[in-house]
Amino acid sequence: MKYMLLIYETEAHYAGETGRALLADVIAGHMRFTEELQAAGLDWSGSELAPTEAASTLTQDGVVHDGPFAETHEQLGGFYLVDVADHAAAVEWARKIPLSPGGKIEIRPAGDNCG
Repeated sequence: MKYMLLIYETEAHYAGETGRALLADVIAGHMRFTEELQAAGLDWSGSELAPTEAASTLTQDGVVHDGPFAETHEQLGGFYLVDVADHAAAVEWARKIPLSPGGKIEIRPAGDNCG
């Protein structure tokens, strides 16, 4: 079963010298996490996303706006798509994803198990 593990964090946590150090730690954690996914033999993909300042949103009426769809305290910063046995396994993998303070992981079925 495929699950999206959507990573939400506050971009401001990565600002300044302290933020750059935090980012380096989080990236190192992601490298370890992806090594663990590979070692487990899981079918997976993932990517970081550019900051929200690079985002644009296309509305139903065809208008393109600068920025992400919603104004929130956390921003979608990246994702993993994992193919695991069930929701419980997706939760266990999500628990291993490194986050900045206050970060969250949204776990959402994908592909054939959406409905």
